[in-house]
Amino acid sequence: MQADRRRLNAPAGGTAPPVFASSNTSPPRRKRKPNEHRKIFLQTGIVPSAAGSAYYELPPDPATPASKTSSLKITCTVHGPRPLPRNAAFSPNLLLTTHVKYAPFATKTRRGYVRDGSERDLGLHLETALRGVVIGERWPKSAADVVITVLEGEDDGPAGTSDAGSGWGMLSVLAGCITAASAAIADAGIDCVDLVSGGVAALVHDQSNEVATVLDPAPAEHETRAACLVAHLQSRDEITEMWMKGDAGGDLEELIESAVQSATLARTVLVEAVKDSTEAKVAAMSPAEQPGTNAITKGRQKDAVMTG
Repeated sequence: MQADRRRLNAPAGGTAPPVFASSNTSPPRRKRKPNEHRKIFLQTGIVPSAAGSAYYELPPDPATPASKTSSLKITCTVHGPRPLPRNAAFSPNLLLTTHVKYAPFATKTRRGYVRDGSERDLGLHLETALRGVVIGERWPKSAADVVITVLEGEDDGPAGTSDAGSGWGMLSVLAGCITAASAAIADAGIDCVDLVSGGVAALVHDQSNEVATVLDPAPAEHETRAACLVAHLQSRDEITEMWMKGDAGGDLEELIESAVQSATLARTVLVEAVKDSTEAKVAAMSPAEQPGTNAITKGRQKDAVMTG
């Protein structure tokens, strides 16, 4: 029997019903140490059609029920560098464009198909963080696009609390966007001064109602007072972007140092991902294309030895 192509078939696997938050449900609490970062999964080269790509994921804490917290899943693709149109004005540097968009199903509140103000703000912060990294002088009259798609974003706070909708989760999303974009740019072969990584630290109220500083805060697990995001270059010890939210008071310097420490922890995963990607590319090359091969001898056959 011929199948009806106009019919929308049901998903192959089973689906779980939505879980609604109850007023009697206690909010989740942090099980990690204050200076402990969540495990990061980062992989490059996931989109073959793009010049560079990366996938970034922050899984939820295994000790916390999945229905009480969310994870962070981000994909990044880099298109270019490509030459500008002939009618475009001459640019001595690379024109870098960033585009951040939430998937409609990324958050509990369904997102629209047109970018809103928060997504445009994330794009501007990401562009500022990457402009201090890319060596634009080596790509005159060229352009590159960095496209970020947030498949799953972090919640702003526990459901039913005053933190819900406050925007605390945007800091963690931006930190993941910076790290994923840095890996994708390196995968595209665009020259950079260093790998930039994003890190977040926050001042939160613990169970004894005292203010404490934690790295990589999950907004659903804390009552946040202030938070700081930095885009950090470890080799130069520079910060290319900083975003503060809340009232830090006299703990501002400590909060920034903690955010830099969080970015340093994320950099270790970033370096390993870029290193593995580079080794895989070199292994896939032919012997004549591998680094260190003399350019004069490429494609030249060996001389025949006359005997007898």
